[in-house]
Amino acid sequence: MRKLLYPLIASALITIVPFLLSFEKGQDIVRGLFGYEEFALLLLLPLVKKAFARSVGRRKAVLFCAVAGVLFAIVLVAWIDLQNLLAIKGWAMGWYVLLPFFTCALAIAMVWKSPAFSLNGFAFVMFAALVVHLAAYNQYAIQPLAQFPLVDYLERTAPQPPQRKHLSDDWAPKYTVTDSVTITREYIDSSRSNVVILVESWGVPLDTARLARELKVFEGAPQTVGIHNRMYSRTRTAEREDLMLKFVTDSSRRRDTTFLPAVFANMGFSTHFLFGGDSLEQWRYKYIRNIGFKDVVYGKGLGDAEMVAKLDSILQDTASRHFVAWITLDTKFPMPGFGSIYDADAAAVDSAYSERLAGTLQLVASLAKKYPGVRFVVQGDHNPILSPLEFQENFYKRWVPFVVLN
Repeated sequence: MRKLLYPLIASALITIVPFLLSFEKGQDIVRGLFGYEEFALLLLLPLVKKAFARSVGRRKAVLFCAVAGVLFAIVLVAWIDLQNLLAIKGWAMGWYVLLPFFTCALAIAMVWKSPAFSLNGFAFVMFAALVVHLAAYNQYAIQPLAQFPLVDYLERTAPQPPQRKHLSDDWAPKYTVTDSVTITREYIDSSRSNVVILVESWGVPLDTARLARELKVFEGAPQTVGIHNRMYSRTRTAEREDLMLKFVTDSSRRRDTTFLPAVFANMGFSTHFLFGGDSLEQWRYKYIRNIGFKDVVYGKGLGDAEMVAKLDSILQDTASRHFVAWITLDTKFPMPGFGSIYDADAAAVDSAYSERLAGTLQLVASLAKKYPGVRFVVQGDHNPILSPLEFQENFYKRWVPFVVLN
């Protein structure tokens, strides 16, 4: 019992003393009762010391270095633990730098003559301690059993990626911001022709100035400019979300979805779906007609300029009211010319993406100006994905812009 209990108490001494000496009323710092790494080193010390006592010759010199290394590691881990604690509080090291030497000296003295575990016993105790810690933490997270100084240090000093899930406060004063995943039904106009455009991979950048530059092409035409949420980063899901009018579940738990194209078709509108890719992509051939589109056009590789020409020809028919949905393609990832999805040069990808996006938005703006009597609802389908991580980190996750024109 002594060979287990003494290292445990000694490791708790190293961890708890700095915490108590720096305690402030009202502070909210979660702290383990014993240091896991310190416990391992203090448990290992008698084993290495025992091996050193039994060794001879050159092996004795090696084990002497091992004993010295363990002693040094104990002090180092204690110093890292103290540094982590003071960093949380924002305090300078000051006289606290002496604490690790004091607590470690006491801890080493406690275990110096403790009986040693075998190597297998050491491994089993460390595994059991980790399991007990995790089981207890799962039940009572407010007070963990173990503290992991090295893990905490690595987490604290590692480069932090930008926060991409929640919009910053800079957006609210400038744009309409909503958590809604469905925008089309809020802005569609049943008294005239409507065009719903999903711009491939058009996400909300972390830099507000970047979005302002992208939206500049619509100057003079926008009705509403805003940002909204996407539940999933998939074009197929975005199509269904934005073409949905309502979704209900009856008493028998049967689900029924009403889609806008079907509603407008019943109102006498001619309904059209345009996509420059193949009908096999995202299995569109299975569901596009089922949600109410009578005229479906697949370009099989046609760019956005060619698809705009087809859209233009539809809108030239002013004798009918139209409901049109168009999914753009030019900014789809992976983009042509980049061999690798994730390892391509992020700057080159950014440059190509920006140029293609500007071209697509210019086509949309020109078409909206040509048909001022047609309502255009333009939005991103999802943030840029299937691209280098460095490039993806320029955009919020699952937030896209939307623009209502005319």
